[in-house]
Amino acid sequence: MVRPPEAVSDVALSVRGLTVDLPRGMERIHAVENISFELTRGQILCIIGESGSGKSVTANTIMGLLPKIITVSAGTIHVESTAIVGASAQELRAIRGRVVSMIFQDPLSALNPLMTVGEQITEVMMAHGVGTKDARRKRAIELLAEVGLPDPPLMYHQYPFRLSGGQRQRVMIAIALALEPSILIADEPTTALDVTTQAQILKLIRDIQRRKGMSVMFITHDFGVVAEIADSVVVMEKGRVVEQGSADQVLKSPRHPYTQRLLAAVPHLTGEDRSGPGTARGEPILKVDGLCKTYRSGGSLFGRQRVVPAVKDAEFELGAGRTLGVVGESGSGKSSLGRLLIKLQGCDSGRILFEGTDIAKLTEKQFRALRPRIQMIFQDPYASLNPRSTIGRILTAGPVAHGTPYRQAREEALALLAHVGLDVGAFGRYPHEFSGGQRQRVGIARALMFKPRLLIADEAVSALDVSIQAQILKLLDQIQRETGVSMIFITHDLRVASQICDEIAVMQKGVIVERGPPSQIFLQPKSDYTRELVAAIPGEPLRDGQGGATVVSH
Repeated sequence: MVRPPEAVSDVALSVRGLTVDLPRGMERIHAVENISFELTRGQILCIIGESGSGKSVTANTIMGLLPKIITVSAGTIHVESTAIVGASAQELRAIRGRVVSMIFQDPLSALNPLMTVGEQITEVMMAHGVGTKDARRKRAIELLAEVGLPDPPLMYHQYPFRLSGGQRQRVMIAIALALEPSILIADEPTTALDVTTQAQILKLIRDIQRRKGMSVMFITHDFGVVAEIADSVVVMEKGRVVEQGSADQVLKSPRHPYTQRLLAAVPHLTGEDRSGPGTARGEPILKVDGLCKTYRSGGSLFGRQRVVPAVKDAEFELGAGRTLGVVGESGSGKSSLGRLLIKLQGCDSGRILFEGTDIAKLTEKQFRALRPRIQMIFQDPYASLNPRSTIGRILTAGPVAHGTPYRQAREEALALLAHVGLDVGAFGRYPHEFSGGQRQRVGIARALMFKPRLLIADEAVSALDVSIQAQILKLLDQIQRETGVSMIFITHDLRVASQICDEIAVMQKGVIVERGPPSQIFLQPKSDYTRELVAAIPGEPLRDGQGGATVVSH
């Protein structure tokens, strides 16, 4: 079915009465139900909604990427002049990448671990017969530079596992933009990115959109991003469209109670110091002194070795029941610091004193007894959950292996699932049956199963929508007050860090350039780099403890 020419000239993407059915046994019948909206040519449409609201299912339906167990039962989708519902696999392949392209939410699972970054970018061009081998390589290196990756010629030969979460997301964006499609579907493309890189990516997408007249469907839970780039907004709740209109109308005068609740849950940057449960007196639970880690790659006879100092002379202390936030750009060493503290990799030098014991010197066998006391919430929930195990097994396997009776572990797991906002039915399901935000909640529940003394949260709320994010932050605060657990909270969202952290360490290229309470970091920063991070937050004025706007002194 082809749309009339007059409609094609105004509308790049049209969705009419779309209903997508879920398999039997799920918590609801439809993934999306009777939704309709249009993406005007040359415009940016933002789709907002909580995790599980049907945003990503809608995007995958448009791309023709639904798994066989999820079916379209009603409605139509037109991409340019092509009817997507009922189209053959050959027709869909012809438009993917060339007419419509997609930036996926989870870069690690979307990238091929056995192919280099360069091969995956050139593969898109090769599939559509674009350019010679040399031209494709040149274009791939240009794209890597465009999305802000360091040393593009060297990055061309890297594998995804060597990159940080933010760097992998930028590779995904480069792949999606390889053929400069007329329609770009971006499913949470800036979720894993720090504020300065996020600003670069948003500017990149806007520039390409304006230069090529590209239309963008942008899925996000960050209302700062919406305020920055959206022309129009669609709000989804539990598979239904509850509100849509111009960005100005939806953000400033929301009509639906659900939209109002989402906006009320948005975290705001504050310079007010937290009145936390912990105390800095007495012996710290964690003391880090002169910690260093350097990565080396390459270095064959005729190759150039790449040396990256991930962590350089890190020093800090953490008291019982207190939270240290670690913020910085993607690749600044935040996640590497977290992996060193939990001994997922060894350090080159320095000391990590946990409850008085230098765990940096311990072998894996010696450290095994302490491992339950130090737990980590990983940045990438999909990669950290076993796809062959049910959620129940994922949550109970560790405690049972350490001597907890299964019945007790099961009861604790069910209670924690409820705490993190998942129903009892999640216990018997598999990771692939959950949205990205729901998988992150499973990861949080797994870490809490051990009742740890030290919790390292690596971007623990970055994949969550604002309302669930608020619930998780409240949950972590509640657990900290009840148990006295100490936290290292690694995040690129300075708004979240300002609300949950007693002290904040700012990292740049492996070095802690500034450390202090939120009032210092956000109101009187000493480092130029810290001031750049605060200034780059999209659509966010700094607020003092009384809620008033505050100007950061330069």
